[in-house]
Amino acid sequence: MSDVLAVTDENFKKEVLESATPVLVDFWAPWCAPCRIVAPVVEEISKEYNGFIKVVKLNTDENPMTAMAYKIMGIPTLGIFLNGQMVDQIVGAVPKPQIVDKLKYYMQGAAAKN
Repeated sequence: MSDVLAVTDENFKKEVLESATPVLVDFWAPWCAPCRIVAPVVEEISKEYNGFIKVVKLNTDENPMTAMAYKIMGIPTLGIFLNGQMVDQIVGAVPKPQIVDKLKYYMQGAAAKN
């Protein structure tokens, strides 16, 4: 069972854009092999940084409006959202340390503003 919240076109604004904490959005699709490689890493990040960053996933096949709005051209794409804006993204199956380094940068920035 996944701890990562599945978001949709309908609840993306509420769950991501209106979030008080930074959000990592995993844009994925069931047929995408690299997405299946990244999924366990995203799960680990969700558990390890619970309370510091919100982690969600969006199936781009079932929710094309949000994917188009953020010009997601390739999956997996990990979008980092802060204060209602996508501030960074990571495209492709990348190692966990690379993802965590980017997230820490934005988590520190969010903490400094509070």
